[in-house]
Amino acid sequence: MTGSMARSSAPAIVADGLAAAYRDRLIWRDATFRVNTGEFVAVLGPNGSGKSTLLRLLLGLLPPAAGSLQVLGERPHRGNADIGYVPQRRNIDRDLPVRGRDFVHLGIDGDRWGVAVGNAANNHQRVDQAIRSVQAEAYADRPIGRLSGGEQQRLLLAQALAGKPQMLLLDEPLASLDLRNQIVIAELVAELARANGLTVLLIAHDINPLLPVVDRVLYVAHGGVAIGKPAEVITTEQLSRLYDAPIEVLHDSHGHMFVVGLEAESAHHDA
Repeated sequence: MTGSMARSSAPAIVADGLAAAYRDRLIWRDATFRVNTGEFVAVLGPNGSGKSTLLRLLLGLLPPAAGSLQVLGERPHRGNADIGYVPQRRNIDRDLPVRGRDFVHLGIDGDRWGVAVGNAANNHQRVDQAIRSVQAEAYADRPIGRLSGGEQQRLLLAQALAGKPQMLLLDEPLASLDLRNQIVIAELVAELARANGLTVLLIAHDINPLLPVVDRVLYVAHGGVAIGKPAEVITTEQLSRLYDAPIEVLHDSHGHMFVVGLEAESAHHDA
């Protein structure tokens, strides 16, 4: 993925011998990898392999069980305003009276995942800018519960962007969306990363909408973590071994890659 902003070669994430445990269960260990500033990385792995646990480590919500981890040049800590986080999307009450615009504002006023910063006028400008960046102006003043899944997902992205982060961590933002909206959101995230120099880690179960836009793929499986470029690591043999199930990687006449069988082998929740 080429960017409109210069990409630094300095790593945004540095993991050395990292191990993760959740509820006294060791999930993976000996993970050593780097994610460079401005990279868009898809995170794949079977259900329960520890993909969401990786995000918890990066957010400082969970301590490493072993090894070291640096995020944006420092040890992970809670409430890092330089990280925008979009958790797994849950059903929003259809009768919730909160406007989309006010929902986005929660990203910077400290009531949700954001941190209170700046004055009111500046915050309103940041909300407006975040809404424009995800092209949600047409419905930002409507109740968020009445919006479609794709529209809600755009506003969740806007909420994460309102705090002006350097990194985005997205936990299954494509789940429960139809194929068209999966492609639209994947392309939108890629464009936001390019335009703002953001480092992005996006957990997904279906890699197909992401193949044209991601820089690398990070696998979490079999108690370990591995990372590589899509063309190098997305193969029939690799994915079948990763998921312990028959997965086929196909190429069309234009060289485009498609993965068949992956979605059926994956659930929409993770450890």
